[in-house]
Amino acid sequence: MSDRFSADYILRTRGDAARTAEIAAGEQSSGTFVAIPGEDAALKERSAARVELLEQVEDPGTPAQTGSAGDGPVTSWRMRISWPLENIGPSLPNLVATVAGNLAELKQVAGLKITALDLPEAFLKAYPGPGFGTAGTRRLTGVADGPLIGTIVKPSVGLTPEGTATLVDALCAGGIDFIKDDELQADGPFCPFEDRFARVMDVIDRHADRLGRKVMYAVNITGEVDEMKRRHDIVAARGGTCVMASLNSVGLAGLTALRRHCSLPIHAHRNGWGMLGRPSDSGWSYPAWATLWRVAGVDHMHVNGIANKFWEPDESSVASARACLTPLHPDHPRTVMPVFSSGQTVLQADATYRAIGSTDLIFCAGGGVVAHPDGVAAGVHALRAAWEAAVAGIPLEQAAREDPRLAAAIRAFS
Repeated sequence: MSDRFSADYILRTRGDAARTAEIAAGEQSSGTFVAIPGEDAALKERSAARVELLEQVEDPGTPAQTGSAGDGPVTSWRMRISWPLENIGPSLPNLVATVAGNLAELKQVAGLKITALDLPEAFLKAYPGPGFGTAGTRRLTGVADGPLIGTIVKPSVGLTPEGTATLVDALCAGGIDFIKDDELQADGPFCPFEDRFARVMDVIDRHADRLGRKVMYAVNITGEVDEMKRRHDIVAARGGTCVMASLNSVGLAGLTALRRHCSLPIHAHRNGWGMLGRPSDSGWSYPAWATLWRVAGVDHMHVNGIANKFWEPDESSVASARACLTPLHPDHPRTVMPVFSSGQTVLQADATYRAIGSTDLIFCAGGGVVAHPDGVAAGVHALRAAWEAAVAGIPLEQAAREDPRLAAAIRAFS
């Protein structure tokens, strides 16, 4: 059993890379900018961070970050630093303080991106991890095979509780598997949480009686910790099967508190992720950042999507999804379901399936369902048909020749 944890980085520096790496390791463990009493050899042996890897890689040639010291050329290095677990214990908030902390502020650093975390099993024993994951989500939705065909309530805000329920009624009638609130829809006076949720559940229960399965509704409970717990309890008591939280809004401590209280799957929304992941030479890679939330215990994680409406390249979204589908540890095999969203339509189903090679995912199309020219039910049908064609290896245009609703979707979203 390892008694150390580590983080991988891409380090950019104008100076001596080995010296910069040692400064970084010292800054985030037993050292500081000057030798101090008490920092003897025994203490360093027990508590100091170690530079385990320093390997030069091609530098992208982008400008150095503001305030970086030195006048030499910027070079890039793959760096791994490890720490003794006894420095912090298995604590996610203190893990972040250690592996991120002040490192990006060092003037010797011209760029720093966290690319991976390697955590000992102690973290996975200290935190509950996903309560449902892929298998539990399939059990609750009654969808044993294929992707969960999902959508987002659109418009994002502005619908009344009655208007939301009317849209959900059409979605359920069309055969949707999964519906989520937009992350902007919370508990405002125009569409209060309790009224919206109650009306939506009336619709879902009515369709469940007809279908023999309950559409999963990820209702947004983001808020203060006590608010999230209270809202969760309302959802659970009413027979709801999912709650949604915005990760960057509630933080690791808030999400962990919710998870320890929670008896339902947690649909994790990553809004705000672009500030952490978009810079090419700073912040976090998605797989590294997702590790934190997977240990804390989310069940679904947004990974953007292929040909999305945002900045992220396809290979990044694909790598994020594959990371979600890979167990963190052999003794903890529960995976989380990647959620594809952001401008998704029937046009991305085949490429997504070929890239991932799995249907253990939630494919959420907001406008790609709701804006179908023949109505919401036709949008649900077309999206499911596109995925069935992808899994069967049938070209989309060929499938559309015998399916007018799919053909209409292709015309509308091309």
